[in-house]
Formats: sequence, C-alpha cells, structure tokens
Amino acid sequence: MSIDMAQFHQVFFEESFEGLDVMESGLLNMDPGAADPEEINSIFRAAHSIKGGGGTFGFSHISDFTHVMETLLDEMRDGRRPVTSDALNVLLRSVDVLREMLAATSEGADHDVEQANLQQQELEKILSGEAGASPVGKTESTASAETMGQSLGWHIVFRPLPHMLRTGNDSLRIIRELEELGDLQVEGDVSALPSIDEFEPEDSYLSWNLHLHGDISREAIDDIFDWVEDDCELAVMPIIDEAAVAKAEAATSEPVAETPKLQAVAKPEDRRKSDRRQTSAAASSSIRVDINKIDTLINMVGELVITQSMLSMLGEESEGTSVADREERMRDGLAQLERHTRELQESVMQIRMLPISFTFSRFPRLVHDLSSKMGKKIELKMSGENTEVDKTVIEKIGDPLVHLVRNSLDHGLEMPEERIAAGKPEVGTVQLNAFHKGGNIVIEIRDDGRGLNRDRILSKAIENGLVPEDHALSDQQIYELIFQPGFSTADVVSDVSGRGVGMDVVRRNINELGGGVEIESTPGEGSAIVIRLPLTLAILDGQTVIVGDETYIVPLVSIVESIQVSSEKINRVAGRGETFKLRDEYLPVVRLHEVFGVANAKTKELDEGLLVVVEGEGRRCGLFVDDLMGQQQVVIKSLEANYGKVDGISGATILGDGSVALILDIQGLMRLAREGRYDTELRQIA
Repeated sequence: MSIDMAQFHQVFFEESFEGLDVMESGLLNMDPGAADPEEINSIFRAAHSIKGGGGTFGFSHISDFTHVMETLLDEMRDGRRPVTSDALNVLLRSVDVLREMLAATSEGADHDVEQANLQQQELEKILSGEAGASPVGKTESTASAETMGQSLGWHIVFRPLPHMLRTGNDSLRIIRELEELGDLQVEGDVSALPSIDEFEPEDSYLSWNLHLHGDISREAIDDIFDWVEDDCELAVMPIIDEAAVAKAEAATSEPVAETPKLQAVAKPEDRRKSDRRQTSAAASSSIRVDINKIDTLINMVGELVITQSMLSMLGEESEGTSVADREERMRDGLAQLERHTRELQESVMQIRMLPISFTFSRFPRLVHDLSSKMGKKIELKMSGENTEVDKTVIEKIGDPLVHLVRNSLDHGLEMPEERIAAGKPEVGTVQLNAFHKGGNIVIEIRDDGRGLNRDRILSKAIENGLVPEDHALSDQQIYELIFQPGFSTADVVSDVSGRGVGMDVVRRNINELGGGVEIESTPGEGSAIVIRLPLTLAILDGQTVIVGDETYIVPLVSIVESIQVSSEKINRVAGRGETFKLRDEYLPVVRLHEVFGVANAKTKELDEGLLVVVEGEGRRCGLFVDDLMGQQQVVIKSLEANYGKVDGISGATILGDGSVALILDIQGLMRLAREGRYDTELRQIA
C-alpha cells in the first residue's frame, strides 16, 4: 500500500516558511565575532529540517541548495569557521532565494534557477575561503563593463506588477527622476492592456523599456527604484561600447561577455512568477491555533448541546408542570442559550486572532538592509508583539506599515553626522508599538528624527491650491495635509514622504480596514504615525440610530457622546454649513437625512433631534439623527461585494427583525460632508 505524500506538502511548506523566519531573525540578531552558539544551533536546525523535508518529498533543488547553507552553518557552530559579516550577509541573501524557491514550488511553478545558482556560488565561495564574493544578480558582463569603463549608459526594463499603483507608487514620477540623471529614451509597452470590460482602474498594465545615456553610476539608478523593488520586475544592464570591447578582446585575447539582450514583453507566466516572490504580502490559507483555544471551543459546543437538550425536554414535559413553571424554565433556557451563543462567538473569533508579531517580524530585516544602503545607524525597538488582532487585519496592514517605516527611516531619521551636530546620539531610533485601547488595536511608528517641516508643508499646500493663503490652520491640520491626494510628496522628501509614495494611498488602505491614522510631530525631536484599527473585521459593536424610517449603525468606538443641543449653541456660517458649540470647541453638523436623502425625517430642527458626536482621523463632528436605539453587536456584511462601493458606508448588517441596516463609515462620511458631496448612490440605497 503506497502513501500519497502530496497530502503532507502543505504542512511542509508552512513549517519551512516558519523555519525561514527563524533563520532570518537569528541571522539579524547575530553579532559577528561573538555569536551565540545556541542561536547558530537554532538556525542550523531550521535549515536541517527544510533540507530533510525537501529530500523526503522529492524537492531535490530545495534540499541541494539548503545542504550548502547547512554545511556553512555546521562549520560555524563547530567553531571551524568564524562568524563574519560577509558570511551573515550571504546567508541572509540565501534565505531570500530559498523563500522564493519554496513559494514557487508550493504553487507548482518553476523557481528562478539562475538566481539560485548564483547564490549557491556565493555560499561555495565562502566555504572555499574566497573573499569578496560579488553581490547576487551582478553578472560577469556587468562587472566587466563597469571595471573596463566601457559603459555608455544603461538599458532598463521596468515592468510594474499589477498591484503597484495601489501601493502609492507612480511609474511616471520614477521615469521623470531618471530623466534628471542623463539623456533618457522611453519606449512604452501597452501589449498587456486588457479589453475595456476587463480593465481595472487601479491596476498597472504598462511596461517600459528605458535607454539612459551618460556617465551614471548603478547606485544612482538603484536609489531611484529603491521604493518599488518589491512591486516590479526590473532589469538594469549596461550599454557597452562595442569598439572598446573589440579592442579589449584583442588586448587580452579573451572574449568579453555580451550585454544580455532586452526582452520586449513580460510573459504572463513571468509576471505570475514575480508575484510569487512577494511572499511577505501573500495571504495564508491556513492558520495555527493554540490548543487551549480549541479546548474552549469544544467546551462551548458541549454547553450548547446541554442547553438544546434542556429546551427540547420542555416540549415533552406537558403533564405535571404548570404553564408558569414551563415559561420560567423556558426563559432560563433561552438566557443560557444567549449566553452560550455569545461565548461561542467570542471563542470562534479568538481562533482568528494572531499576534501582531506576524507583521512586525519583517521589519528587522527591512531596517537592516535600508540602514546599510543609506549609511545610517538605526536601532529598531519593538513592543507589544504579542498583541492579538484578526488574521485579515494582519494580512492587509503589512504594506501600509512598510511604507510608513520606510519613510521614517529614509526621511525622518538624519544622517549620523547631522544627528551629532544637533546634539543627538549618532544612532537613530525607530519604535514600533502595538497595544489594545478602547476596543481597537493601536500601532505606533515613532522616530527620534528631525520631525515634519511645518512651514514647508504649508507653503507647498498653498502653492498646490489645497488651502487658501489666508486660511489659518493649526499644526495638526497642517500635518494632515500630507494625506491629501493632490499633495506632491516629491517636494517634502526631507520630512516624511517617499519618492513616488502617496500618503493618501496609505490612509485610504487603513480606512478600508475601518481604521484611522494620525500624525504627531515635534520639530527636531521626531515624529509619530498612530494607526487605530478594529480588532476584527467580522463583528462590530454598534449604536443603532433612527433617521425617518431608516436604521443605521454607528461604530461604538467612534462615538464620543450623544447630546441634545439648544438653539443658542447653534451657529450657521454662510457657505460653510452649521456648527454647534461643545464646551470650548465648535464642531460641524452632518445632517444624516440630507446625506442619505431620507425625505421623511421626523425632525428637521437641530434643537429637536439628537447629535451623536463622533471622531475620526483626528476630527470631530455631530451626526444629526431622530433618535437612538440600543447598542448591539452586528455581523458585518460587505456592501461592495453584494452591491458596490458607496462612499460613507462601510458595510451592512441584518437586524433581528430581518431588516437591513447600513453601517456608517465615519471617516468617509466626514469627508463627504466636508466636500459637500452627497452621492446619489447613497440616496438610492437608503
């Protein structure tokens, strides 16, 4: 009887990716020359497990590659080979290559054989004692051209991945920066454009063949593409002077390798292959659950069975019991059922909760690589890694956090000499903190850098027409301007923004998760981005409000208070709408019946209805409603999946009486009110 080994493949891949995380973390924490033997042992064991599993399941390319890594680690743990920075860097790059091999193999596709061979050669050079191994990806032809001084410029193939625009990156802005380096010839490739019925406005379909002429270093080109290295396919090759090559061949009697030919179009399978390399952003289809959570769930199911049995018996015990007694026992049974159902719901939700460390784990490597590339000394501090949040939130918050941390590293923290001149330690600090607060998870990215330049942001906003020149704004309102879609981040690179990265996209991605983002900054001392997210995207604690015959749900975490205002506290400003005074603050009024086109609202005068004071994106406003109902937990249903995306609405839910209530998107609703844009779609749904 033969055993189908394919049934164990998924477990192998999941355990292998976990092993790679252990290896990467251990290598980043290892101190050259004073390595912890136990740390080396744990890295070795992870490599050994991957090698053994690869051999068992017939993935020989994985086991062969890992065997070379294992040999190097074995010599390090035995003391036969010193732990050097070069060896650690080679091992880190090998982890990246092995991750790509595993990702491709798990999908039944081909891995990058050339890249794997080059990386294996680096490992073998370390083992053979050869120093100065060349970086992965730099071919002999590239090295020859650079050392012989024969390069006339660069051929660049730039193929954005379909999701690149969603990350806030802009191909045209990158091309404009290349144009500043030298004479640039641009060839656009539109062959991947789909038909109009398959066109997605936020997807990237264009590719570029670029010919950059001039005395330009490879480092200058790499710096421009640094922000999109994970979001594109990129090939950079020197343009070689063929006459100089022929002369060099005659002098050396050895042929000089040709420059690789450019490929005109990326094949669909090539694009899919590159997509597989983005394993850090890929959503896992499985989840590991603590056994205690499973035990709790099983106990809850047992309690439900007992309650169900008790209620069933009530229907059979008609003789010998009074109606009042049966009604009392029925009420007790229903109360137990309600309690057990809520506990079961909480237990099921706990299964989806994962520690935020699943997201934080990528940042030590990111900080390590970028600090080396930028010549900065940076210390990363993390706290609250065990704070739990819904699996879906963890998967979707990764990319926005990467952009924010990169901005902090690149444009928040100063160079060592600049920090010393300012009286700071030469080592800059970035802090990642996560904690629960008020039913939300709060994630903070703090740095002790230069902070935001208030005056520069304001002047650029005025120049772009985002705010009137005579408009008085607080510091917080000025900082919020960097999230505006029309704000050009290229002119504030010394503050927080990144080349080609739109902070408005970062905020939009966070808002789509039902969260908000705020900025704190002190000039010369540093800045912080504070993100607030719901613990789960499936269940919501909400306040039910009534407007006419319609019912809406206001997220409880957004509500500050509910009040009834008197007419003397209401102010009407021509062209600006209505405000009311709440203690020492004037807040705008959002009339929900006007926003949603509810014609039969019971109250039209502000002093007759209720104002629900809500907060979002650092701002407050009052939602004018007819009445408040009770608070309840609601199950969120996607409106976008079942109808379409609607501004001001984050989803819908089915109430106990079977009716549908719309769940308000507070941030979106406040933006609608600010812009005076009440979408007709809202009226149609309402």
